[in-house]
Amino acid sequence: MMNTAVAALLGLLIGGGVLLVVAGFRTPPDAASHPRRSRIPRTWRGPAATRRAIQLGLALAAGAAAAAWTGLPMLAVIVPAAAFGLPVLLSTPANRDAELLEALDRWVRNLAALLPTGRSITDAIRVSARQAAEPLGAQLRLLVARLDDRWTIEQALTAMADALDSADADAILAAVMLAAERGGTGATATVNALADTVQDRLRALREIEAERAKPRIVVRQVTIFTVAALGLALIFGGSFFAPFASLPGQALLTALVVAYLGSLLFLRRMALPRPRQRILRRAT
Repeated sequence: MMNTAVAALLGLLIGGGVLLVVAGFRTPPDAASHPRRSRIPRTWRGPAATRRAIQLGLALAAGAAAAAWTGLPMLAVIVPAAAFGLPVLLSTPANRDAELLEALDRWVRNLAALLPTGRSITDAIRVSARQAAEPLGAQLRLLVARLDDRWTIEQALTAMADALDSADADAILAAVMLAAERGGTGATATVNALADTVQDRLRALREIEAERAKPRIVVRQVTIFTVAALGLALIFGGSFFAPFASLPGQALLTALVVAYLGSLLFLRRMALPRPRQRILRRAT
């Protein structure tokens, strides 16, 4: 009984550590500089709260059932940790850079279409803001409001760059500043060249993302096959896990699971785009 209690305690500690690592990995890197109004994670607020609570209940029930079926108390922690950790680690991470660049590409091409009609950069920005969609629409409307409040084009675009917090956005908005300074045919030529450059950058991002997806798909398939095989072994071949019934065996089983989840976390971090240095910031 003592060995079982110690094993359960160790499992709780290790499983909790795994969940904290996964939760920390999901936290946006700019959370410290842009705190939210609530400290409760978004997945536990609103309509998603019920769904996440049901998932947690099912995961805990599955862990308890696996522990009772096999006599391995560590599974009461390992199964819920894997149930929550694997979907996060194997899912396709959101590519904010590509989404933002797609919105910027549509905006720049809209500007390029408006300038030959004789509008200035500021007038073209006002017209384009009416048609802009997220994730750029709110920032463009704020940009227009600042221009109406007699901000200079440079001040307004720099503030927008700070809000977007993207190296790609910095380069594009800096080029728009340059086009505003040139005016006339120079502005049209600058924006047209900018539109072509954004297209090339967007095409490169899509190719990179397609290459990153290939190993992710392979790892996902291997993990699903492994989990299915282990689940069938638990149901139909319980004697296979008999050596793990001892305290050292359960510690070894937990270490193997943690090592596998850690390797998935490492691979996911490798597949994420590296942050690039921004070039457009307001003077403080």
